[in-house]
Amino acid sequence: MKLIDQYLRKVNYLRVSVTDRCDLRCVYCMKEKMQFLPRKDILTLEEIERLCDNFIDLGVEKIRLTGGEPLVRKDIIKLIERLNYKKYNTNLKEITITTNGTLLKKYANQLRKNGIERINVSLDTINPEKYNKITRFGNIEKVFDGINESLNEGIKIKINTVVIKDFNENEIEELINWTDSKKIDLTFIEVMPMEETDISREYQFTSLTDIFENLNKKYNFRQSTHNTGGPARYYVSDSLSSNIGFISPLTNNFCATCNRVRISSTGKLFMCLGQNDYVDFMDIMRKDFSDNYIKEKIKFALNIKPKNHDFMIDSKINKYMKRHMNVTGG
Repeated sequence: MKLIDQYLRKVNYLRVSVTDRCDLRCVYCMKEKMQFLPRKDILTLEEIERLCDNFIDLGVEKIRLTGGEPLVRKDIIKLIERLNYKKYNTNLKEITITTNGTLLKKYANQLRKNGIERINVSLDTINPEKYNKITRFGNIEKVFDGINESLNEGIKIKINTVVIKDFNENEIEELINWTDSKKIDLTFIEVMPMEETDISREYQFTSLTDIFENLNKKYNFRQSTHNTGGPARYYVSDSLSSNIGFISPLTNNFCATCNRVRISSTGKLFMCLGQNDYVDFMDIMRKDFSDNYIKEKIKFALNIKPKNHDFMIDSKINKYMKRHMNVTGG
């Protein structure tokens, strides 16, 4: 069975936020003094698994667990273990996670034992002082230790870097050299207009178009056939051993090939990261509707999945989403 939306795009990729909580407070993701949700307002692990089961039955092949920070969720390894079993007798082919990396040293071994072969690590600088500033209180050595531990376990790492105006624009080549020395891929991402944090998005945003053009003068990029199932466009260079990706939702729309939907930690299915419409599955499950009813609601959601996102950052027109990134998941 295949999940097809109204524009005939095959949707086989589900991103699930398992918590809105995080052990960092990155300035583009959330406010410094965040109010996190009470436990009763968050999906239980059993509810998450049930939703995943229904999506898998309908054709989802890849599940990415996100947050907040997924590894702060109590018993997250038990959920991963149960999802891993499904790879042997269902449509599911891969489970991955996106993490800030601070807890990877602790969990890398358990993640690998339970079928995690690839991890995305969100890291916007390799400068300890700047890292502490962007995360508000983080220790970058924990991330370095976690990455090294994961690589030692045989897990493939990809770094995701949000390019922030007047913060890390001058670090781009340094990041490329660092990831290349470790033979891990790197993806640059534009700031997205989610809910406002303590700094206006207008002052955080910088276009990746100019950055790519400047890098291309040095690296003479060629477009790569490398594809991880996400929106990044990857490039290779004769002087690099790694793939360099670019995700530019504002300057280079990627909606035409969208293959994913997102479930928030509160059970809301967002058909598009850049739209506010959703279907509330927490309410459906807690009112004890059947799996058949859940599947019908999933199909309904795909039939109203929009053609494009509504992201826009402009000094006069700021179309922000009504939720912080930690609520929806990365």
